[in-house]
Amino acid sequence: MRIAIDYTAAVNQTAGIGRFVRSLVGAVAEIDTTNSYLLVHARPAPERVPRYPKAPNFAHRQLRFSERTMTVLWQRLRFPIAAEWLTGPVDLFHSPDFVLPPLRQARGVLTVHDLAFLLFPECADDKLRAYLESAVPRSVQRADFIVTDSENTKNDVVCLLGARPERVEVVPGGVDPAFHPETDPERLRQLREHLGVGETPFILFVGVIEPRKNLNRLMDAFAIFKARRRLPHKLVLVGRRGWLWEGIVSHAESSPVAGDILFAGYVPEEQLSALYTAADVFVFPSLYEGFGLPPLEAMACGTPVLASKAASLPEVVGDAGLLVDPHEPEQMAAALELLVLDEGLRADLRRKGQERAASFTWQAAATKLLAVYRRVAAH
Repeated sequence: MRIAIDYTAAVNQTAGIGRFVRSLVGAVAEIDTTNSYLLVHARPAPERVPRYPKAPNFAHRQLRFSERTMTVLWQRLRFPIAAEWLTGPVDLFHSPDFVLPPLRQARGVLTVHDLAFLLFPECADDKLRAYLESAVPRSVQRADFIVTDSENTKNDVVCLLGARPERVEVVPGGVDPAFHPETDPERLRQLREHLGVGETPFILFVGVIEPRKNLNRLMDAFAIFKARRRLPHKLVLVGRRGWLWEGIVSHAESSPVAGDILFAGYVPEEQLSALYTAADVFVFPSLYEGFGLPPLEAMACGTPVLASKAASLPEVVGDAGLLVDPHEPEQMAAALELLVLDEGLRADLRRKGQERAASFTWQAAATKLLAVYRRVAAH
C-alpha cells in the first residue's frame, strides 16, 4: 500500500497529540517494512524542527503553507482541493488529528482522540469549539474508518456523532521504554533544583494547564490535605498554559496554601522520567480524557497514581492506581492522604503500576493500526 499520514501534529505539538502521533508513527516504522509511507505536514512553526522516522520506506514532504492556512482552506472555506494534489497518488490517507481533508480516490482513516469539545464546551476556547463542532462531525461522516484511543471515546463517537460501530476501532497509546525509575541521584537533584522544591516531598500533575484538567478542585483537595495533616508536601503543576488558564492561576493565588502550589511550566520529554520518579504521588484529576499518557508514564517510573474515574481513565489505570470522583475534593484529599502515608499501599501500587504500564506498548498499538490499514484497503 501507498499510505500518506498527516504529520502536522507530530511536528508542531510538543505534548499531547503531538507525542502520541510521533510515538505511534515511529512504532509503525519499526515493524512495517512492506508498505510505503509519505509523512506530509504543514510548514512548521519557527521554533519547531521536524523529527522523522529513519526507515527506507518512509518519505516526508513539507508543504509551503502554514497549519492555519491549510485549516482555513480545507475546513473553514471547504475548498475542494483533494489531499492527493499534495501527496500524489496514494491508496490510503490517515489524518491522526480530528479532521480529514478532501480526498479524491484514497480511502480515508481518521483518528478522533476525544469529544471534550461537545461534552465539556465550557472548558474550551469559543472559536476552537465552534470550529471542532463543525469540522469533526463532518470528517467522521466522510471517513472510511475511524480510530479512537479508548473504548470510552469509541462509545462517544458512536453515540454522539452517529458513526457505525463496525467502522470504529480502538488503538490505545503506549509507554515509551525511556520511562523507568530514574536511579541517577544527580539527575534527580538537578530536577528538584529546577522545580524549586529542594528536598521537600511533592505531589505532581503533568498536563496542559486548562479547565478540563480539573486543577481548581485538585488545589482545593490539596488545601484540605494540608489542613488535616500539616505535611510538608508541595503541589507541582507541570505543563504549558492552555486556553482559559487565567482562572486556574487566580484560583491558586487565592488558595490558603498558595505558597505550596508551584506552576513549573513545560518540562522537556527527556526529563519526565526523573520528574515522575521524584514525585511522592502523581495525580491526574481530569473531567474528561480520550486516553491519558501521563498516568501510565508515572506508573512505569514506579510512582503511585491517583486519577479521576471519569471517561477513559479507568481503562488506562485499572486497579493499579486509586480512582476518585473528580467532582469531590474531599474524596481526592482522603486518597492523597492514604497514598502519602500508607507505605504498604504505595509499594503495592508501585508493583501493579509497573506491570500495567508494561502492557501498553507502542508496538502493540502500531500492530493494531496496521490491521486497520489492511482492513480499509481491502474494501
